[in-house]
Amino acid sequence: MSSDQPYFPQIQDITKAKLGLNEVILHTPLQKNLDLSEEFKANVLLKREDLQVVRSYKLRGAYNKISNLSPKELKKGIVCASAGNHAQGVAYSCRKLGIFGKIYMPATTPKQKIRQVNMFGKDNVEIDLLGDTYDDSYKLALEYCQKNGMVFIHPFDDREIIEGQATMGIEILQDTKKQVDYLFIPIGGGGLAAGVGAYFKQVSPHTKIIGVEPAGAPSMKASLEAGKVITLNSIDKFVDGAAVQRVGDLTFDICRQVVDQVIPVPEGKICTKILELYNRDAIVLEPAGALSIAALDFFKDEIKGKNVVCIVSGSNNDITRTEEIKERSLLYEGLKHYFIVRFPQRAGALRTFVDIVLGPNDDITHFEYSKKTNREKGPAVIGIEVQRKEDFQGLIQRLEENGFIYEYLNEKPGLFQFLI
Repeated sequence: MSSDQPYFPQIQDITKAKLGLNEVILHTPLQKNLDLSEEFKANVLLKREDLQVVRSYKLRGAYNKISNLSPKELKKGIVCASAGNHAQGVAYSCRKLGIFGKIYMPATTPKQKIRQVNMFGKDNVEIDLLGDTYDDSYKLALEYCQKNGMVFIHPFDDREIIEGQATMGIEILQDTKKQVDYLFIPIGGGGLAAGVGAYFKQVSPHTKIIGVEPAGAPSMKASLEAGKVITLNSIDKFVDGAAVQRVGDLTFDICRQVVDQVIPVPEGKICTKILELYNRDAIVLEPAGALSIAALDFFKDEIKGKNVVCIVSGSNNDITRTEEIKERSLLYEGLKHYFIVRFPQRAGALRTFVDIVLGPNDDITHFEYSKKTNREKGPAVIGIEVQRKEDFQGLIQRLEENGFIYEYLNEKPGLFQFLI
């Protein structure tokens, strides 16, 4: 490829990367999931990168990039910025290659991910927790790099990173007995989709490639629609492994050639899928790891009778997030509802609410009451969990029939976030 041609990952470069990774990474299993296959009446296979050495696919790109640096560059050490999974891949690579790595992580990074980076890197890495966001850490890492003449290891917008992630495509096609009709790939910065997508388009061009983004950070979809890379003003950082404000320039150029469709999936839907996979299959996933599977519901008619592969990208989840995951899932499924209810300040008002307004299977999960002096009504913030989505209308009807004045908070995100 001449220097004036746009970069596109070539089969020979991806194959070379795979040879260099064989002694470092696991050839993770491609497993048929019986529950999903029955639910969608398709042959659904999961590429289990959550079982990778560092519990995500990021090691593929990080090691491929770092191991191809010159001896002079390796001696100086490397620098990266990451909210978690990329940092773990870099840390593991530093220890394996016996080099120094400086890793910048946001101060808000969960302790579990910080511990993992320390565990994989040991004395070969130094962690700096600076900035509130990945973008803050990224800027500081670049400044340190330039000041000290070190190499920056980008999490996605780099040729060797993309080619390393692409090696997953080789394994998928080696392990499938039938042609892959649909391939669902999570998208954050786009390195995985660009790499695996490029390999598939050259080796299995009939495969329809679906990129999956969190709805709160649809940076690739927005860029594809605009025809250029754009930076989102704000994002929901919940799906931390895939929530970026700006995709890569290289990854954007490749993805617009190889990705057939990009679909945003609501964060609540992702949470529902995390809980289902844990309860049904004992699979523990981080939010980004469940992205591709969560998208299947939006293609249930299209994929019927087809061979479908979902890339399960990682399992670095912090157990302290479980309650938030359950909450987001219940809200998305229409099973949890929050109100401000103004109770008459008289004895028995709450009893009336419990006995008459609540349905037999409704449950109060949150209650904050504020009694006001010299007021006829005292407000309470109440969270109610219903057993079925359809039970909500009955709850509203009984509130109104019994004269309770209320505000429904689920539809007022600003007030909801302030009060709950």
